[in-house]
Amino acid sequence: MNAVIIAVLVMLVLSLLRVNVVFSLAIGALAGGLTGGLGLDKTVEVYTSGLGNSASVALSYALLGGFAVAVSKTGLPDAVVRLALKIVSKKGDTKRKALSKVLIVLIVLIISCFSQNLIPVHIAFIPLLIPPLLKVFNELQFDRRLIATVIAFGLITPYMFLPYGFGSIYHDIVRGNIEQNGLTISSSDIPVAMALPALGMLLGLLIAAFISYRKPRVYNDIEIAEQEEGQHYTTRGILFSLAAIIVALVVQIQLDSMIFGALAGIVIVYFSGAIKWNEADALLTGGMRMMAFIGFVMISAAGFASVVQETGHVETLVESAADVIGGNKSLGALAMLLVGLLITMGIGSSFSTIPIIATIFVPLCMQLGMSPLATIAIIGTAGALGDAGSPASDSTLGPTSGLNVDGQHNHIWETCVPTFLHYNIPLIIFGWLAAVIL
Repeated sequence: MNAVIIAVLVMLVLSLLRVNVVFSLAIGALAGGLTGGLGLDKTVEVYTSGLGNSASVALSYALLGGFAVAVSKTGLPDAVVRLALKIVSKKGDTKRKALSKVLIVLIVLIISCFSQNLIPVHIAFIPLLIPPLLKVFNELQFDRRLIATVIAFGLITPYMFLPYGFGSIYHDIVRGNIEQNGLTISSSDIPVAMALPALGMLLGLLIAAFISYRKPRVYNDIEIAEQEEGQHYTTRGILFSLAAIIVALVVQIQLDSMIFGALAGIVIVYFSGAIKWNEADALLTGGMRMMAFIGFVMISAAGFASVVQETGHVETLVESAADVIGGNKSLGALAMLLVGLLITMGIGSSFSTIPIIATIFVPLCMQLGMSPLATIAIIGTAGALGDAGSPASDSTLGPTSGLNVDGQHNHIWETCVPTFLHYNIPLIIFGWLAAVIL
């Protein structure tokens, strides 16, 4: 059996059985390493050495959690919540309540999309915005699975389609790896090739919003520790919080470091006086704890990826798919997309998947006589596949970190499974159509 398939299946099955994702990744890596012939000692060595590959990412998320709590002390989230509560009908006006739900969803969707392109803060907005809005969600009886799919759409589709912010990084990775493997393309070709897959993502979002999760769902109103005392916002506090967000963004872009961006933002909040020195340590530690789960999953996923790559079975898996394909373009496109889904589900990062699959996929596409646009569509879609639905992806970990602060949202069954079904299936269909049509 192929070690990649075994490792991913073990990880996914354990996750679906509600085994902690960190443990599931570690056990999956062990199963993959042993299947791949690395032996116990070598598997443990490779897994351990690979853990450091995501240490900076884990620290970044921890500091972003601290920054989110720091900003919350200025009262900005409370101001947003009070504005949202004014929108929500208290008198049972069905039409107004429906309009309120649409408006809230659009706000979350727009902010999620902006986090990838216009203001590239990635998932840093989630612990800042979503926990304070849970009371609003409960008031409107939102199914939180809908909010998870909305956020996931905003975290994935913009970087796939638009060449700005994180999209610029993703498009550069796609173009660079395609050209390294012998096919010259233009950056302007990538949005054209990814238009159909992005349309598939939009279809999945509409299905989630208007069919799957349109019915009301009741949650208990549980006080969140960080919000029990309530926050009182002032004009000064709002101005300082906005200044902190802008400074954090500028520093992050200039230094290409989320770590120092978050630190810069925290320093600005300190100057606002919203945080007292004698309470700062406890507050920031609480914020870091809120995002710590994501950090641990990322670290474990890095070890998992190292073991999978060390086995050499990624190349074997791709080559086996090529043998099955023969000269059939349609079958070839589908096989490559499924292989990309499998790899990304295990690694949890579309950005890291592209270099792995491009080495084999690009020559294979050229051999099958596929156009450059079709090749881009396959590589770009195969890389993004699995970002939604993977237990180790920040596109699923991020929404869960915000929606589960009161313990009423399960990571696997209420974030991963809904996003997998609503986005990966349309991505495969529309990615395949793009490969066949273009």
